[in-house]
Amino acid sequence: MTTVDRAGSAARAAEQLRNSMINGDLAPGTRLAEASLTGPLGVSRNTLREAFSTLVEEGLLVRRPHRGVFVAVLSSAQIADIYRVRAILECTALAEAPVDPPQAAGMRAAVEDARRAIAASDWRAVGTSNMHFHEQIVALAGSQRLNGWMKQLTAELRLAFAGVPDPSALHRPFVAMNDEITRAYEDGRTDTAADLLRDYLRTSERVMLGSLP
Repeated sequence: MTTVDRAGSAARAAEQLRNSMINGDLAPGTRLAEASLTGPLGVSRNTLREAFSTLVEEGLLVRRPHRGVFVAVLSSAQIADIYRVRAILECTALAEAPVDPPQAAGMRAAVEDARRAIAASDWRAVGTSNMHFHEQIVALAGSQRLNGWMKQLTAELRLAFAGVPDPSALHRPFVAMNDEITRAYEDGRTDTAADLLRDYLRTSERVMLGSLP
């Protein structure tokens, strides 16, 4: 395998692991054993280690000497910092989003997915749908670089969700807020939508930090 091929394989493996975190399949504190991952990810140990290095740099994994690689456990300060970055990234993307016509299909689909998950009492799926909603907001900017940064933030946020004892209380109220933000954007009221989102993120941060043990 050439260096370029290995780098591409490592990037794909990192993306798969990142998505596993976003979907709630990898909990904070989980030890990642190389032997159990090379097969499912279809990579060599060296390539997997490169993927691990990428995710360590992103703050999603941590290396512990003589113990291995673990999914990160976030502190309150790290969670607060995630919300600061989200407010800048998401509110700017929404305020400057195209309105002729509004590109709200992805946001609307995420809201409907969350509603179906609530009906099934699948709170992990509700959380995933809510995160997809916010990824769709950033996607309005049309930047792959911003999309990549948002993927990292949502993966970190899922790690924070895992420490909350009552996922229903954490996720349920925000589905209606997502719908309100979407309707404002669909009506062409981007400034209103951005203001609603800013208030949403402040509320979400308070709920998140207040829910942690």
